[in-house]
Amino acid sequence: MMRTSLLAVLSSTLLLATQAEAFTFDSIDGGTIDLDAWTGQPVLVVNTASLCGFTYQYAGLQELYDTYRDEGLVVLGVPSDDFRQELGSETEVKEFCELNYGLDFPMTTISDVRGGDAHPFYKWVKDAVGFEPNWNFNKVLISGDGEVLETYGSNVRPMSREVTSAVEAELRVN
Repeated sequence: MMRTSLLAVLSSTLLLATQAEAFTFDSIDGGTIDLDAWTGQPVLVVNTASLCGFTYQYAGLQELYDTYRDEGLVVLGVPSDDFRQELGSETEVKEFCELNYGLDFPMTTISDVRGGDAHPFYKWVKDAVGFEPNWNFNKVLISGDGEVLETYGSNVRPMSREVTSAVEAELRVN
């Protein structure tokens, strides 16, 4: 009996350690973004930077969001200056993104995505699957159940077959 109880506790602890639960970000629009609000929906979390050579991917992220949002996909942009390529303030980032790319997917305030000061979500991803952004526009696809499904580097475009196939498969599950 004791063995079963201990096993059950360890199993539930391991399950919680692999799920993106209870993570909140400060929103670029004010207030907070709570990942729990999107339980049951896939979420693509992308660390972004306005002055990066991959900044053109904002257009692809918006296209991905437009294509799949009615089916439940959420794209979450996480501006970061970890690689010294982000504008100086959230106001500048928001204006840049709206003016140049017409973005309307949720975005966070400027956040650390690697190292000791990384946002807890990124620390969790690193602990769960060993993935830490090594540049801007790295992507993490979270399942509707809150598990890391896939991670992608900067070179993987948002509308690539690699990303859209994974998104479509997850949307079919939910």
